[in-house]
Amino acid sequence: MRPEPINPTETHAFFEQVEIQPGHSFLWRVDDYPWERNVWNYHPEFEIHLIRHSSGLAYVGDHIGQFEAGHLYLVGSDLPHNWITPYIGDELLEARDIVLQFDPHVFLNAANGFPELKRVEEMFAKAARGLEFIGDTRDVGRRILESMDGSGSLADLSKMIELLSVLSRSEDVSVLSSEAFSVEDHIKGVKDHKVIEAALDYLQRNFLDSPSLKEVAEVVGMSESAFSRFFKSKTGNTFSEHMTSLRLWMAGKLLLETDDAITSICFEAGFNNIANFNRTFLRKTGMTPSKYRKASRQRNLSKQQERSLSTFARD
Repeated sequence: MRPEPINPTETHAFFEQVEIQPGHSFLWRVDDYPWERNVWNYHPEFEIHLIRHSSGLAYVGDHIGQFEAGHLYLVGSDLPHNWITPYIGDELLEARDIVLQFDPHVFLNAANGFPELKRVEEMFAKAARGLEFIGDTRDVGRRILESMDGSGSLADLSKMIELLSVLSRSEDVSVLSSEAFSVEDHIKGVKDHKVIEAALDYLQRNFLDSPSLKEVAEVVGMSESAFSRFFKSKTGNTFSEHMTSLRLWMAGKLLLETDDAITSICFEAGFNNIANFNRTFLRKTGMTPSKYRKASRQRNLSKQQERSLSTFARD
């Protein structure tokens, strides 16, 4: 059946209006997933984003990567971003995210009187391409964010400064988007934003059916060759690379959450043969599927034990 074309002008806007309340220097909130602002959006405010639970795909500029519970990000001004957990149907993932948004100039101006904040200025410059924090930094950052309440209190501000200090001193950080990605081009091309959002949304919902390049091109009303060039220019990835990222995410989810045989998972995730699956998985993750399953389960078990001990200590 020929897919019904999507009219990009009917999709939601990409600019998010961030409203920081008077008397507050930042906005802290807990978000369910999905909700109305879970779109590929941008805003002049910086955003610190914590995934509290679930897994999925992170889109930051032209970066597409997998996320899991505990992943922590810093996104700079006007850099398009979104975190998608696909295949949840009508399920609501309550309190999936903690989001902290702030005007970077508030803290940059404060650095004139507080030289201790100078290191933050260096981190803010790098955030233009998006940052992901890993290791101990991620764990400490999560604990600080979880302890905040968005009340606008001096105690919350103190925790915010502590968080910026932890992040800015960390070496456990990865830059996400490529140098070639142009924020200005993406902001100017509002219509292009809507077209690529429609394409990404269609792929997110249908990738297990292995949609072809031609099929998705028809969905957004473009020729196959034009859409191929357009997709590469807007995401930084070819169509086939994006499909591989989606399939790897599904494979990782199945490896962690099921006891299915790796051969079965290979085909469930959309790969055509086991040799290609093993080779691609190893190249992208640095581990074979079996080692990934073992390592992920051990890591999850350690986190559960840590949470249990923490609860026991409080009680």
